[in-house]
Amino acid sequence: MCLGIPGKIIDIYEQAGLRMGRVDFGGVIKEACLAYVPEAQVGDYTIVHVGFALNIIDEAEAHRTLELFNQIGLLDEELGDGALEPDGTNK
Repeated sequence: MCLGIPGKIIDIYEQAGLRMGRVDFGGVIKEACLAYVPEAQVGDYTIVHVGFALNIIDEAEAHRTLELFNQIGLLDEELGDGALEPDGTNK
């Protein structure tokens, strides 16, 4: 199953001409393309689906959704592989 997961943008940079970011999903950090949300800033919460940030959401909604996904066991399934270290390197 591939869900859109809310996460907090913790870094924004350019890579190969694309606007990219590191996104924190409740302690799991992954890279995401931010090209579809050019208004996104560090500290914003976004919905990420298959590596692409799709829209910006408010912090309360992000936390509610993460908690629900965690309760039903979907976070481990969706975020298990490809996590980054806090410095942006691969685990």
